[in-house]
Amino acid sequence: MKKISMIALSGLLVFGAANADFQPATQTTESGKGGFVSGAETIATVKQVMEMRDDVPVIVKGNIVQRMGDEMYLFEDSTGTIRVEIDDDEWRGQTITPTDTVKLYGEVDRGIFTTEIDINYVEKM
Repeated sequence: MKKISMIALSGLLVFGAANADFQPATQTTESGKGGFVSGAETIATVKQVMEMRDDVPVIVKGNIVQRMGDEMYLFEDSTGTIRVEIDDDEWRGQTITPTDTVKLYGEVDRGIFTTEIDINYVEKM
């Protein structure tokens, strides 16, 4: 019995030493945020969004000029206006006015007669 205990203890010590530098795959990057960084963002215009397919990821930059109802807003850039849906939690405590420039991250939501953007993230510039 002592031999089995000693062999098991030796095995644990060897295994522990071999894995001393192991770092789990779930660690974050040095910045602590993690995720993919592509380098450059492509900003789409309202005019371009109106021609995109459904569910295409999109970033637009401009102004939210009007509240149209529950979570529906009118967004405007130099090429036109489009309805955007922004859930309450996507504001992240920011107060935005029509004079504030914002960058909106979301995806195109095409219906039969309408095109909107479903917003996932609001960034005040």
